[in-house]
Amino acid sequence: MKAKLVTLLGVFTLVFVVAGCYSKVTGGSRMGVPFVKDEVMGRYERPLDDVYNAAKQVILFNGTLVNESILHGQTNEVKTLEGRVNQRFVWVRAEQLDPKLTQVTVQARTTGGGRDIDLAHELEKQIALKLVR
Repeated sequence: MKAKLVTLLGVFTLVFVVAGCYSKVTGGSRMGVPFVKDEVMGRYERPLDDVYNAAKQVILFNGTLVNESILHGQTNEVKTLEGRVNQRFVWVRAEQLDPKLTQVTVQARTTGGGRDIDLAHELEKQIALKLVR
């Protein structure tokens, strides 16, 4: 009886430690696996609107655009996108660092909350290629 109780307590502790929440690059949090690298960043010598429009086109080409927003209360101008690509949640944050330098961060997660760093990297690469054209 005591061994079963200790085992059950151990299982609940393990579930509590493994399950958690992660922060989205667009703000807020969701249930999923925390403490894993799930985002890719890139910096481009382009205005914010150019990078934002390129990111929007990439998400629309690869999947579905769910939400667009502008984050207020930030030190820099920030625009965000949320989409679904290959049954994955994708978030894109475009932040203007100075008038000609913009940083884009792409984050991708599975429906279960696991990371998909390969998809995030692929989308960030497509944004860069879209800016070259």
